Amino acid sequence: ALRDLFTAAAGTGVHTVLHATISRGCPGEPDDPVCRSPVLEGAAPSPEAAVEAALEAMRAETTTTGIAAAAQISLYPLGTAEHMDQIAGCIDFLRRAGVFDRSKNFCTRLGGDAGLVFPALRQSFLRFGHPAGHVAMTATVSANSPSRAG
Repeated sequence: ALRDLFTAAAGTGVHTVLHATISRGCPGEPDDPVCRSPVLEGAAPSPEAAVEAALEAMRAETTTTGIAAAAQISLYPLGTAEHMDQIAGCIDFLRRAGVFDRSKNFCTRLGGDAGLVFPALRQSFLRFGHPAGHVAMTATVSANSPSRAG
């Protein structure tokens, strides 16, 4: 839905920015059916296994939109001592997915066709962090920026 909304707006050629904060497994909502997904069940995979699963799932989701997107994300796998391993796994996934631009303080820059960037965002959110844990992610995606034209 976020990809479709963004590409519809950006397809007009107007500078478009989408900013979203999304969360799953928030404490206090363990029975919320919105938080249920087969991807989010079972034991936590290793970061390496999560990378492979994310790449495989992303291949099925990727479509070309013709819209160049620049993005930055911050992933917060909360409540686990292995949070840095999960973040490093996510960054490895983004590199291998072909959307990684560069790391910055507290976020990772992405770039590429919106049809590649949005599946990468989805898989980053779903595959990293404990399946039953609390994970939050912020994402800002931009297209048709006037600063890029200069």
